[in-house]
Amino acid sequence: MIDPARMHALSPATIAIVDDVLDYARRRELYEGVPLDKPLTQRELVRLASGTITESGIGARRAAGLFENVLAPACLSTDHPGYLSFIPSAPSKAATAFDVIVSASSVYGGSWQEGAGVVYAENEVLRWLAGEFGLPEGAGGVFVQGGTIGNLSALVAARDAARRRRRAEGRADPTRWVVVCSAEAHSSVGSAASIMDVDAVGVATGRDGRLHGDAVATALDEHGDAVFAVVATGGTTNFGIVDDIASIAEVTSARGVWLHIDGAYGLAAMLVEKVRPVFAGVERADSVIVDPHKWLFAPFDACALIYRDPAGARLAHTQHAEYLDTLTDGADWNPSDLAIQLPRRARGIPLWFSLATHGAAQYRAAIEYGIDLARRIADEIQARPGLSLVRDPQLSVVVFRREGWSAAEYKAWSDRLLDEQIGFVVPSSHAGEPVLRFAIISPLTTYEKLIEILDTLG
Repeated sequence: MIDPARMHALSPATIAIVDDVLDYARRRELYEGVPLDKPLTQRELVRLASGTITESGIGARRAAGLFENVLAPACLSTDHPGYLSFIPSAPSKAATAFDVIVSASSVYGGSWQEGAGVVYAENEVLRWLAGEFGLPEGAGGVFVQGGTIGNLSALVAARDAARRRRRAEGRADPTRWVVVCSAEAHSSVGSAASIMDVDAVGVATGRDGRLHGDAVATALDEHGDAVFAVVATGGTTNFGIVDDIASIAEVTSARGVWLHIDGAYGLAAMLVEKVRPVFAGVERADSVIVDPHKWLFAPFDACALIYRDPAGARLAHTQHAEYLDTLTDGADWNPSDLAIQLPRRARGIPLWFSLATHGAAQYRAAIEYGIDLARRIADEIQARPGLSLVRDPQLSVVVFRREGWSAAEYKAWSDRLLDEQIGFVVPSSHAGEPVLRFAIISPLTTYEKLIEILDTLG
Protein backbone atom coordinates (compact mmCIF):
# COMPACT_ATOMS: atom_id res chain seq x y z
CA MET A 1 0.00 0.00 0.00
CA ILE A 2 1.20 3.50 -0.84
CA ASP A 3 1.87 5.53 2.32
CA PRO A 4 1.55 9.34 1.73
CA ALA A 5 3.84 10.05 4.70
CA ARG A 6 6.61 7.71 3.55
CA MET A 7 8.63 10.40 1.72
CA HIS A 8 8.75 12.60 4.82
CA ALA A 9 8.89 10.12 7.66
CA LEU A 10 12.09 9.50 9.62
CA SER A 11 12.88 5.85 9.00
CA PRO A 12 15.92 3.63 8.34
CA ALA A 13 15.31 4.11 4.61
CA THR A 14 15.18 7.89 4.94
CA ILE A 15 18.35 7.92 7.03
CA ALA A 16 20.11 5.84 4.36
CA ILE A 17 19.03 8.30 1.66
CA VAL A 18 20.36 11.26 3.65
CA ASP A 19 23.63 9.46 4.38
CA ASP A 20 24.17 8.57 0.71
CA VAL A 21 23.43 12.09 -0.49
CA LEU A 22 25.63 13.76 2.12
CA ASP A 23 28.42 11.29 1.43
CA TYR A 24 28.42 12.25 -2.25
CA ALA A 25 28.23 15.96 -1.38
CA ARG A 26 31.21 15.58 0.96
CA ARG A 27 33.28 13.71 -1.64
CA ARG A 28 32.49 16.27 -4.34
CA GLU A 29 33.23 19.16 -2.00
CA LEU A 30 36.61 17.70 -1.05
CA TYR A 31 37.84 16.66 -4.50
CA GLU A 32 41.57 17.31 -4.78
CA GLY A 33 41.23 17.80 -8.54
CA VAL A 34 37.81 18.91 -9.71
CA PRO A 35 37.05 17.27 -13.09
CA LEU A 36 36.33 19.64 -15.97
CA ASP A 37 33.98 17.15 -17.66
CA LYS A 38 31.99 17.91 -20.81
CA PRO A 39 28.43 17.66 -22.15
CA LEU A 40 26.98 14.53 -23.69
CA THR A 41 24.60 14.55 -26.63
CA GLN A 42 20.86 14.13 -26.22
CA ARG A 43 21.15 10.67 -27.82
CA GLU A 44 23.86 9.60 -25.37
CA LEU A 45 21.86 10.77 -22.37
CA VAL A 46 18.72 9.04 -23.62
CA ARG A 47 20.73 5.82 -23.87
CA LEU A 48 22.36 6.16 -20.45
CA ALA A 49 19.76 7.92 -18.30
CA SER A 50 16.24 7.51 -19.63
CA GLY A 51 13.37 5.88 -17.78
CA THR A 52 14.06 7.32 -14.33
CA ILE A 53 10.56 8.60 -13.62
CA THR A 54 8.28 5.66 -12.88
CA GLU A 55 5.23 4.99 -10.73
CA SER A 56 7.21 2.97 -8.19
CA GLY A 57 10.53 4.88 -8.34
CA ILE A 58 14.00 3.53 -9.05
CA GLY A 59 15.30 3.94 -5.50
CA ALA A 60 17.67 6.45 -3.95
CA ARG A 61 20.84 4.41 -4.39
CA ARG A 62 20.28 3.94 -8.12
CA ALA A 63 19.20 7.57 -8.66
CA ALA A 64 22.23 8.90 -6.79
CA GLY A 65 24.54 6.59 -8.70
CA LEU A 66 23.05 7.75 -11.99
CA PHE A 67 23.62 11.37 -11.03
CA GLU A 68 27.20 10.80 -9.89
CA ASN A 69 28.27 8.61 -12.80
CA VAL A 70 26.24 9.90 -15.75
CA LEU A 71 24.45 13.19 -15.19
CA ALA A 72 27.09 15.14 -13.24
CA PRO A 73 29.96 14.22 -15.61
CA ALA A 74 27.77 15.50 -18.47
CA CYS A 75 27.92 18.98 -16.90
CA LEU A 76 30.93 21.28 -17.05
CA SER A 77 32.38 22.08 -13.64
CA THR A 78 32.29 25.86 -13.49
CA ASP A 79 34.65 25.78 -10.51
CA HIS A 80 37.42 24.05 -12.49
CA PRO A 81 40.54 26.26 -12.74
CA GLY A 82 40.55 25.75 -16.51
CA TYR A 83 36.95 26.98 -16.94
CA LEU A 84 37.67 30.39 -18.47
CA SER A 85 34.61 31.03 -20.65
CA PHE A 86 31.59 33.28 -20.17
CA ILE A 87 31.95 34.37 -16.51
CA PRO A 88 32.97 31.37 -14.39
CA SER A 89 31.93 30.54 -10.86
CA ALA A 90 34.38 29.73 -8.10
CA PRO A 91 32.43 29.28 -4.86
CA SER A 92 34.46 28.89 -1.70
CA LYS A 93 34.28 25.55 0.06
CA ALA A 94 32.63 27.32 3.00
CA ALA A 95 29.91 28.77 0.77
CA THR A 96 29.05 25.54 -1.03
CA ALA A 97 29.10 23.53 2.19
CA PHE A 98 26.74 25.97 3.87
CA ASP A 99 24.43 25.91 0.87
CA VAL A 100 23.54 22.38 1.95
CA ILE A 101 22.49 23.72 5.35
CA VAL A 102 20.25 26.36 3.75
CA SER A 103 18.29 23.60 2.02
CA ALA A 104 18.33 21.25 5.00
CA SER A 105 17.02 23.95 7.33
CA SER A 106 13.88 24.59 5.25
CA VAL A 107 14.09 28.31 5.92
CA TYR A 108 12.04 30.77 3.89
CA GLY A 109 13.68 34.08 3.02
CA GLY A 110 10.75 36.09 1.71
CA SER A 111 9.61 37.84 4.86
CA TRP A 112 10.90 38.96 8.25
CA GLN A 113 8.05 37.17 10.04
CA GLU A 114 9.01 33.80 8.57
CA GLY A 115 12.77 34.18 8.25
CA ALA A 116 14.00 36.98 10.51
CA GLY A 117 17.33 35.28 11.20
CA VAL A 118 18.34 34.68 7.62
CA VAL A 119 16.99 38.06 6.49
CA TYR A 120 19.08 39.74 9.17
CA ALA A 121 22.22 37.88 8.06
CA GLU A 122 21.59 38.68 4.40
CA ASN A 123 21.12 42.33 5.30
CA GLU A 124 24.48 42.30 7.09
CA VAL A 125 26.09 41.39 3.75
CA LEU A 126 24.01 43.88 1.77
CA ARG A 127 24.90 46.72 4.16
CA TRP A 128 28.57 45.78 3.92
CA LEU A 129 28.44 45.80 0.12
CA ALA A 130 26.56 49.11 0.09
CA GLY A 131 29.31 50.61 2.23
CA GLU A 132 32.01 49.29 -0.09
CA PHE A 133 30.20 50.92 -3.01
CA GLY A 134 29.93 54.24 -1.19
CA LEU A 135 26.14 54.19 -0.90
CA PRO A 136 24.51 55.98 2.05
CA GLU A 137 23.60 54.43 5.39
CA GLY A 138 19.96 53.80 4.49
CA ALA A 139 20.75 51.81 1.35
CA GLY A 140 19.55 48.22 1.23
CA GLY A 141 18.08 45.55 -0.95
CA VAL A 142 17.64 41.86 -1.55
CA PHE A 143 19.37 38.83 -3.02
CA VAL A 144 17.63 37.68 -6.20
CA GLN A 145 18.27 34.86 -8.63
CA GLY A 146 20.74 36.57 -10.94
CA GLY A 147 21.68 39.73 -12.77
CA THR A 148 18.83 39.40 -15.24
CA ILE A 149 16.22 39.51 -12.47
CA GLY A 150 18.24 42.16 -10.64
CA ASN A 151 18.34 44.50 -13.65
CA LEU A 152 14.66 43.93 -14.40
CA SER A 153 13.63 44.59 -10.79
CA ALA A 154 15.69 47.78 -10.60
CA LEU A 155 14.28 49.10 -13.87
CA VAL A 156 10.71 48.34 -12.77
CA ALA A 157 11.37 50.39 -9.62
CA ALA A 158 12.90 53.18 -11.73
CA ARG A 159 9.89 53.39 -14.05
CA ASP A 160 7.50 53.31 -11.12
CA ALA A 161 9.35 56.22 -9.51
CA ALA A 162 9.23 58.22 -12.76
CA ARG A 163 5.54 57.45 -13.21
CA ARG A 164 4.68 58.50 -9.66
CA ARG A 165 6.63 61.73 -10.07
CA ARG A 166 4.84 62.62 -13.32
CA ARG A 167 1.43 61.90 -11.83
CA ALA A 168 2.23 64.04 -8.78
CA GLU A 169 3.04 66.84 -11.24
CA GLY A 170 -0.18 66.26 -13.17
CA ARG A 171 1.56 64.96 -16.29
CA ALA A 172 0.61 61.93 -18.35
CA ASP A 173 2.97 59.10 -19.15
CA PRO A 174 4.91 59.33 -22.43
CA THR A 175 3.74 57.30 -25.38
CA ARG A 176 6.78 55.04 -24.93
CA TRP A 177 9.10 54.93 -21.96
CA VAL A 178 12.82 54.77 -22.74
CA VAL A 179 15.82 53.31 -20.93
CA VAL A 180 19.26 54.48 -22.10
CA CYS A 181 22.26 52.16 -21.93
CA SER A 182 25.55 51.44 -23.60
CA ALA A 183 25.61 49.63 -26.91
CA GLU A 184 27.86 47.18 -25.01
CA ALA A 185 25.32 46.67 -22.19
CA HIS A 186 24.50 43.15 -21.13
CA SER A 187 21.72 41.45 -23.08
CA SER A 188 19.60 41.33 -19.93
CA VAL A 189 19.00 45.08 -20.18
CA GLY A 190 17.40 44.68 -23.60
CA SER A 191 15.49 41.68 -22.31
CA ALA A 192 14.17 43.71 -19.36
CA ALA A 193 13.07 46.46 -21.72
CA SER A 194 11.22 43.94 -23.85
CA ILE A 195 9.46 42.43 -20.84
CA MET A 196 8.48 45.92 -19.62
CA ASP A 197 7.39 46.95 -23.15
CA VAL A 198 9.70 49.95 -23.18
CA ASP A 199 12.39 51.03 -25.63
CA ALA A 200 16.06 50.38 -24.92
CA VAL A 201 18.31 52.92 -26.62
CA GLY A 202 21.88 51.73 -27.01
CA VAL A 203 24.45 54.54 -27.07
CA ALA A 204 27.79 54.13 -28.80
CA THR A 205 30.83 53.88 -26.55
CA GLY A 206 34.03 55.87 -26.97
CA ARG A 207 37.22 54.55 -28.52
CA ASP A 208 38.09 53.23 -25.07
CA GLY A 209 34.99 51.03 -25.08
CA ARG A 210 33.38 53.04 -22.26
CA LEU A 211 30.06 54.86 -22.21
CA HIS A 212 30.62 58.54 -21.39
CA GLY A 213 28.42 61.26 -19.96
CA ASP A 214 28.41 63.44 -23.08
CA ALA A 215 26.98 60.60 -25.17
CA VAL A 216 24.33 59.98 -22.51
CA ALA A 217 23.44 63.69 -22.48
CA THR A 218 22.91 63.59 -26.24
CA ALA A 219 20.57 60.61 -25.89
CA LEU A 220 18.62 62.37 -23.15
CA ASP A 221 18.30 65.46 -25.31
CA GLU A 222 16.90 63.32 -28.12
CA HIS A 223 14.40 61.34 -26.07
CA GLY A 224 13.49 63.92 -23.47
CA ASP A 225 11.68 63.02 -20.29
CA ALA A 226 10.51 59.73 -21.77
CA VAL A 227 13.79 58.40 -20.36
CA PHE A 228 13.14 56.91 -16.93
CA ALA A 229 16.57 55.34 -16.34
CA VAL A 230 20.15 55.19 -17.55
CA VAL A 231 22.07 51.93 -17.13
CA ALA A 232 25.85 52.12 -16.79
CA THR A 233 27.96 48.98 -16.77
CA GLY A 234 30.49 48.19 -14.07
CA GLY A 235 32.46 45.60 -16.02
CA THR A 236 31.15 44.40 -19.38
CA THR A 237 30.87 40.66 -19.87
CA ASN A 238 32.88 40.47 -23.07
CA PHE A 239 35.76 42.80 -22.12
CA GLY A 240 35.38 43.65 -18.45
CA ILE A 241 35.20 47.38 -19.25
CA VAL A 242 33.83 49.85 -16.71
CA ASP A 243 31.84 52.78 -18.11
CA ASP A 244 32.75 56.35 -17.20
CA ILE A 245 30.26 56.26 -14.36
CA ALA A 246 31.32 59.59 -12.81
CA SER A 247 30.51 61.60 -15.94
CA ILE A 248 27.27 59.67 -16.47
CA ALA A 249 26.25 60.37 -12.88
CA GLU A 250 26.80 64.09 -13.45
CA VAL A 251 24.31 63.99 -16.31
CA THR A 252 21.66 61.82 -14.63
CA SER A 253 21.86 63.86 -11.43
CA ALA A 254 21.39 67.13 -13.31
CA ARG A 255 18.43 65.72 -15.28
CA GLY A 256 16.79 63.89 -12.38
CA VAL A 257 17.04 60.50 -14.12
CA TRP A 258 17.46 57.22 -12.24
CA LEU A 259 20.99 55.79 -12.54
CA HIS A 260 21.33 52.02 -12.36
CA ILE A 261 24.71 50.25 -12.33
CA ASP A 262 24.85 46.76 -13.83
CA GLY A 263 27.91 45.48 -11.99
CA ALA A 264 26.96 41.81 -12.16
CA TYR A 265 30.50 40.72 -12.95
CA GLY A 266 32.82 43.61 -12.27
CA LEU A 267 31.49 45.63 -9.34
CA ALA A 268 33.12 43.19 -6.90
CA ALA A 269 36.45 44.70 -7.96
CA MET A 270 35.59 47.73 -5.84
CA LEU A 271 36.76 45.66 -2.89
CA VAL A 272 40.32 46.19 -4.18
CA GLU A 273 41.62 49.60 -3.17
CA LYS A 274 43.79 50.21 -6.24
CA VAL A 275 40.85 49.58 -8.58
CA ARG A 276 38.29 51.82 -6.87
CA PRO A 277 39.11 54.97 -8.88
CA VAL A 278 37.89 53.16 -12.01
CA PHE A 279 34.43 52.98 -10.42
CA ALA A 280 34.15 56.63 -9.39
CA GLY A 281 30.50 57.67 -9.47
CA VAL A 282 28.99 54.39 -8.26
CA GLU A 283 28.26 56.10 -4.95
CA ARG A 284 25.75 58.33 -6.79
CA ALA A 285 23.70 55.47 -8.23
CA ASP A 286 20.05 54.90 -7.39
CA SER A 287 20.47 51.14 -7.70
CA VAL A 288 23.26 48.64 -8.31
CA ILE A 289 23.63 44.92 -8.80
CA VAL A 290 26.54 42.54 -8.29
CA ASP A 291 26.42 38.76 -8.63
CA PRO A 292 28.10 36.91 -5.75
CA HIS A 293 28.00 33.71 -7.83
CA LYS A 294 30.57 35.34 -10.06
CA TRP A 295 33.45 37.21 -8.38
CA LEU A 296 32.33 36.95 -4.76
CA PHE A 297 32.81 33.18 -4.60
CA ALA A 298 29.25 32.09 -3.78
CA PRO A 299 27.35 29.20 -5.40
CA PHE A 300 24.66 29.70 -8.02
CA ASP A 301 22.35 31.53 -7.98
CA ALA A 302 22.72 34.88 -6.24
CA CYS A 303 22.56 38.54 -7.24
CA ALA A 304 22.74 41.36 -4.71
CA LEU A 305 20.33 44.14 -5.71
CA ILE A 306 20.86 47.29 -3.66
CA TYR A 307 18.82 50.50 -3.73
CA ARG A 308 19.89 53.91 -2.51
CA ASP A 309 16.36 54.31 -1.13
CA PRO A 310 14.59 50.96 -0.64
CA ALA A 311 11.30 52.73 0.12
CA GLY A 312 10.78 53.47 -3.57
CA ALA A 313 11.39 49.83 -4.46
CA ARG A 314 8.77 48.74 -1.93
CA LEU A 315 6.19 50.95 -3.63
CA ALA A 316 6.95 49.29 -6.94
CA HIS A 317 7.23 45.66 -5.85
CA THR A 318 5.13 44.94 -2.76
CA GLN A 319 2.41 42.44 -3.65
CA HIS A 320 -0.98 42.93 -2.03
CA ALA A 321 -3.41 40.13 -1.22
CA GLU A 322 -5.69 39.28 1.69
CA TYR A 323 -3.48 36.42 2.82
CA LEU A 324 -0.42 38.73 2.71
CA ASP A 325 -1.95 41.49 4.85
CA THR A 326 -0.21 40.19 7.95
CA LEU A 327 3.12 40.82 6.20
CA THR A 328 2.51 44.00 4.22
CA ASP A 329 0.65 45.94 6.90
CA GLY A 330 3.68 46.05 9.16
CA ALA A 331 7.00 47.85 8.99
CA ASP A 332 9.21 44.75 8.85
CA TRP A 333 11.92 44.36 6.21
CA ASN A 334 10.46 41.86 3.75
CA PRO A 335 12.89 40.97 0.95
CA SER A 336 10.01 39.98 -1.32
CA ASP A 337 8.87 43.62 -1.34
CA LEU A 338 12.04 44.71 -3.14
CA ALA A 339 12.09 42.70 -6.37
CA ILE A 340 10.05 40.66 -8.82
CA GLN A 341 9.49 37.63 -6.64
CA LEU A 342 7.43 36.44 -3.72
CA PRO A 343 8.72 33.05 -2.61
CA ARG A 344 12.48 33.15 -2.27
CA ARG A 345 15.29 30.98 -1.05
CA ALA A 346 17.70 32.58 1.42
CA ARG A 347 20.28 32.64 -1.36
CA GLY A 348 22.51 35.22 0.32
CA ILE A 349 23.28 33.01 3.31
CA PRO A 350 26.12 30.96 1.75
CA LEU A 351 27.93 34.23 0.99
CA TRP A 352 27.25 35.47 4.52
CA PHE A 353 28.76 32.29 6.00
CA SER A 354 31.83 32.40 3.78
CA LEU A 355 32.43 36.10 4.49
CA ALA A 356 31.91 35.61 8.21
CA THR A 357 34.27 32.63 8.14
CA HIS A 358 37.14 34.03 6.06
CA GLY A 359 36.82 37.80 6.50
CA ALA A 360 36.69 40.58 3.93
CA ALA A 361 40.48 40.79 3.59
CA GLN A 362 40.59 37.28 2.11
CA TYR A 363 37.96 38.29 -0.43
CA ARG A 364 39.91 41.40 -1.40
CA ALA A 365 43.05 39.34 -1.91
CA ALA A 366 41.25 36.73 -4.01
CA ILE A 367 39.78 39.37 -6.33
CA GLU A 368 43.08 41.22 -6.61
CA TYR A 369 44.76 37.93 -7.56
CA GLY A 370 42.50 37.63 -10.63
CA ILE A 371 43.21 41.22 -11.69
CA ASP A 372 46.96 40.77 -11.36
CA LEU A 373 46.90 37.42 -13.16
CA ALA A 374 44.99 38.96 -16.07
CA ARG A 375 47.64 41.66 -16.43
CA ARG A 376 50.43 39.09 -16.25
CA ILE A 377 48.98 36.79 -18.91
CA ALA A 378 48.13 39.79 -21.11
CA ASP A 379 51.83 40.73 -21.10
CA GLU A 380 52.71 37.15 -22.05
CA ILE A 381 50.22 37.21 -24.94
CA GLN A 382 51.74 40.45 -26.24
CA ALA A 383 55.19 38.87 -26.17
CA ARG A 384 54.22 35.79 -28.19
CA PRO A 385 54.51 35.78 -31.99
CA GLY A 386 51.16 35.15 -33.65
CA LEU A 387 49.14 36.34 -30.66
CA SER A 388 47.93 39.86 -29.89
CA LEU A 389 45.63 41.60 -27.45
CA VAL A 390 42.38 43.08 -28.70
CA ARG A 391 42.37 45.49 -25.76
CA ASP A 392 44.31 45.90 -22.53
CA PRO A 393 42.46 44.24 -19.64
CA GLN A 394 40.85 46.60 -17.15
CA LEU A 395 39.66 43.94 -14.71
CA SER A 396 40.12 40.17 -15.12
CA VAL A 397 38.93 39.52 -18.69
CA VAL A 398 41.63 39.16 -21.34
CA VAL A 399 40.55 39.28 -25.00
CA PHE A 400 43.10 38.27 -27.62
CA ARG A 401 43.47 36.80 -31.10
CA ARG A 402 45.48 34.12 -32.88
CA GLU A 403 46.56 36.00 -35.98
CA GLY A 404 45.05 34.66 -39.17
CA TRP A 405 42.63 32.20 -37.63
CA SER A 406 39.06 31.87 -38.83
CA ALA A 407 36.02 31.27 -36.65
CA ALA A 408 36.10 27.59 -37.67
CA GLU A 409 39.72 27.26 -36.56
CA TYR A 410 38.95 28.84 -33.20
CA LYS A 411 36.05 26.44 -32.67
CA ALA A 412 38.08 23.38 -33.65
CA TRP A 413 40.82 24.44 -31.22
CA SER A 414 38.27 25.08 -28.44
CA ASP A 415 36.62 21.69 -28.97
CA ARG A 416 40.01 19.94 -28.87
CA LEU A 417 40.97 21.79 -25.69
CA LEU A 418 37.82 20.52 -23.98
CA ASP A 419 38.12 16.99 -25.38
CA GLU A 420 41.62 16.78 -23.91
CA GLN A 421 40.30 18.20 -20.61
CA ILE A 422 42.89 20.98 -20.60
CA GLY A 423 40.45 23.86 -20.37
CA PHE A 424 37.18 25.40 -21.46
CA VAL A 425 37.78 28.47 -23.61
CA VAL A 426 35.10 29.21 -26.19
CA PRO A 427 35.52 31.78 -28.97
CA SER A 428 33.87 35.17 -28.70
CA SER A 429 33.71 38.03 -31.20
CA HIS A 430 34.37 41.75 -31.36
CA ALA A 431 33.35 44.07 -34.19
CA GLY A 432 32.71 41.04 -36.37
CA GLU A 433 36.12 39.50 -35.67
CA PRO A 434 36.35 36.07 -33.97
CA VAL A 435 38.51 36.30 -30.85
CA LEU A 436 39.40 34.38 -27.71
CA ARG A 437 38.97 35.48 -24.13
CA PHE A 438 40.06 34.39 -20.69
CA ALA A 439 37.60 35.26 -17.91
CA ILE A 440 39.65 34.78 -14.76
CA ILE A 441 37.70 34.34 -11.54
CA SER A 442 39.03 31.37 -9.60
CA PRO A 443 42.03 31.84 -7.28
CA LEU A 444 42.90 28.26 -8.27
CA THR A 445 43.52 29.33 -11.87
CA THR A 446 47.28 29.60 -12.15
CA TYR A 447 49.65 31.35 -14.50
CA GLU A 448 50.98 27.90 -15.42
CA LYS A 449 47.49 26.72 -16.43
CA LEU A 450 47.06 29.74 -18.71
CA ILE A 451 50.50 29.16 -20.23
CA GLU A 452 49.54 25.54 -20.87
CA ILE A 453 46.50 26.74 -22.79
CA LEU A 454 48.45 29.36 -24.76
CA ASP A 455 51.00 26.72 -25.73
CA THR A 456 48.28 24.76 -27.54
CA LEU A 457 47.74 27.70 -29.89
CA GLY A 458 51.07 26.98 -31.57
